[in-house]
Amino acid sequence: MNDKKLRFLPRNKSLKPYSTYLRNNATKEENHLWYDFLKSYPIQFNRQRIISGFIVDFYCDKAKLVIELDGKQHENAKEYDRERSLVFGKYDLIVLRYKNTDINDRFKAVCEEIDKVVQKRLKQFEKYKQQF
Repeated sequence: MNDKKLRFLPRNKSLKPYSTYLRNNATKEENHLWYDFLKSYPIQFNRQRIISGFIVDFYCDKAKLVIELDGKQHENAKEYDRERSLVFGKYDLIVLRYKNTDINDRFKAVCEEIDKVVQKRLKQFEKYKQQF
């Protein structure tokens, strides 16, 4: 892990109006995950965060974690999603991807998985920092 990667994420500021629009017009599933789990999670998450030239649904800076919820529109966007994941990987970010049906049908399991990944990432970063 490159220390510079841990501190800096580029942002295309021209996307700000669109990220605000997306935040104000969230899907039912995005609102469910946000209001019923991530908003009160002890580690801060952001909604509709701009990273490079993309807008991600949820982002946790401390865990370097992106969470994406995929509705039907993503069924034909696999190549685009793969490209996004490659860009995020350059910044040591990992992406958790869930379908809207995951949020609707197995919400508790999704929340537990997110928590497990956050805790694992925090431990990894703590070990990394202790080396220096």
